[in-house]
Amino acid sequence: MILIKNIEVYSPKNIGIKDVLITNGRITLIDKEIEQFNRNIKIIDGTGKKLIPGLIDNHVHITGGGGEGSFKTRVPEITLSKLIQGGITTVVGLLGTDSTTRSIENLVAKAKALKEEGISVYVHTGAYGYPTTTLTDSVKKDIVFIEEVIGVKIALSDHRSPSLSHDELARLASDARVAGMLSGKAGIVVVHMGDGRKGLSLINEVLEETEIPIRTFRPTHVNRKQELLVEAFDYAKNGGIIDLTCGISTDMTPAKVILKAQTEGVPLENITISSDGYGSWSKYDEYGNIIKIGASSVSSLYNELKYMVLDLNFDIENALKFYTTNVSKSLGIYPKKGTIQESSDADLIIIDENIEINTVISNGKIMFNDGQIIVKGTYE
Repeated sequence: MILIKNIEVYSPKNIGIKDVLITNGRITLIDKEIEQFNRNIKIIDGTGKKLIPGLIDNHVHITGGGGEGSFKTRVPEITLSKLIQGGITTVVGLLGTDSTTRSIENLVAKAKALKEEGISVYVHTGAYGYPTTTLTDSVKKDIVFIEEVIGVKIALSDHRSPSLSHDELARLASDARVAGMLSGKAGIVVVHMGDGRKGLSLINEVLEETEIPIRTFRPTHVNRKQELLVEAFDYAKNGGIIDLTCGISTDMTPAKVILKAQTEGVPLENITISSDGYGSWSKYDEYGNIIKIGASSVSSLYNELKYMVLDLNFDIENALKFYTTNVSKSLGIYPKKGTIQESSDADLIIIDENIEINTVISNGKIMFNDGQIIVKGTYE
């Protein structure tokens, strides 16, 4: 058991200075004052600090992305400490371009490994390509019967994406939605958006001509170019959920996009932010030849949160929702994840006045404390 005393709690809403009791991996009690009723309770003094929910990164290549510049450019698997140092206590893993040298079997195995090491992990079946890469030879069965699988991934408007037809995309979305209904999961289609001319047009066509709900499709990387962002804002205004990617060092950073969204009346609850961690970023010349490649970091997620608060003067509670409640609600895991409430999972971060991470608690276990990793991955 852990008792955090006298700490300012953001649920992400600021609920004031409280004591928080953690037992069996969950938040048991939040009150103005909780007595130490057992000498075996570990006490953490939170005086002068803030308690926020652990971050949820809904787009990470946990088995490594890349490979587009031949075998040597395959990004390695992520390690537990990289996630914990970034304040990430829940992660959603997926594949990217490469579903040839990487597999859903490997993805699910990595998810199970990270769970054994102490954090919460979900995954999406599929990758860029079509027909969809699966473990059971069925998108429906993957979502229904594999505990970690909550949706499926596909790519559109990208030179690496398949030439998906209207009917194929509609069928994929229908399979994901029905499977989600049967299994009590999100049942979503995560859509990698490239910078191609067609943008969201195929998604919009399917929505117009079928009864598939708009929230079945989750377009991501929509801040990669202005034209796509304009479409994405309209999509969010119509009730869809859009995902912004960190690591873009222009006026299209998630934080600046959210400021723009505010002025244009976009419902902010329909926006999430993710890192695309351990995925590769690449640049191509006019003939499609790769000229530069690198790998994204999961640390960009927390860095973006700090940037919002420290540089752009967001209130902490307003900034946090894009990394916590917005994400957990969009994935169907709220209030289990993404909030500080009684009976929620004890996924917590203690931060100081400079928004620096002091302590990370995942599923009720201290993973990081006073700048030191307490729990490392098996081979770290």
